[in-house]
Amino acid sequence: MKKTPLLNIALSRLIASLGHGDILVIGDAGLPVPPGVELIDLALTQGIPDFISTLRIVLTEMQVESHVLAEEILHKQPPALADLNALDPGDLGERRLLSHEAFKLLSHKARAVVRTGECQPYCNIALVSGVTF
Repeated sequence: MKKTPLLNIALSRLIASLGHGDILVIGDAGLPVPPGVELIDLALTQGIPDFISTLRIVLTEMQVESHVLAEEILHKQPPALADLNALDPGDLGERRLLSHEAFKLLSHKARAVVRTGECQPYCNIALVSGVTF
């Protein structure tokens, strides 16, 4: 049995397969998933699982070099933004901001989109995989 907190087989397998520069998107319940991009659907109902809990668990297994947010999250200020900003910056690397439309275009390059039950606006993040050496 695994010792790390992440128990979802599909998500753990995906993280283990990432290479340097690969992108994993964690999205809210409304983020569209581009055709051809793998969907790992964790959503059960509104708010479950939430965006921040999902992100925290992913960060226990994934080495992140940088992350991308839609700049609209800074304007809407959903409660999850404070939790996101409270995370250790070393776990997320450098932050880049794009328009929400550009973020959705970036998601076409993702290895997968993880769909959460989050229903706060713009609670989406693209994690760019780093290396541990």
